[in-house]
Amino acid sequence: MDQKNAENNTKHEEIKKLTPSEIRALAEEALNDIPPRVSRWADIMGLTYGRITIRNQKTRWASCSSKGNLNFNCLMMLMPENIKDYLVVHELCHRREMNHSKRFWATVEEYIPDYRDCEKWLKKNGESLMRRMW
Repeated sequence: MDQKNAENNTKHEEIKKLTPSEIRALAEEALNDIPPRVSRWADIMGLTYGRITIRNQKTRWASCSSKGNLNFNCLMMLMPENIKDYLVVHELCHRREMNHSKRFWATVEEYIPDYRDCEKWLKKNGESLMRRMW
């Protein structure tokens, strides 16, 4: 086994899997954290939304349906506050643009000027967080 594969294997072994009770606790925490966060940002942005659902997804942080319903991953509770805000704003921006066009990203940047740093954080840390569910 070469050094890179050994490092990857060690890295994966260090990831502590969440128990079902820990996942339930994160979901409960998310129910108390995310809806007020969405409400606050929606007011700031002048947007409306539908239902908010907390999920324990294995591949996605959040989503916005065409009806304006918002879904958020309970693993967000393991993230820094600014990353949670970024994900909420990102989904709320889909209420204006249901795509990832230049206009969409300009809207995100209007509210989260350092959104690129948030994206980098997710790229660097997201997989290891998601793997805690697998």
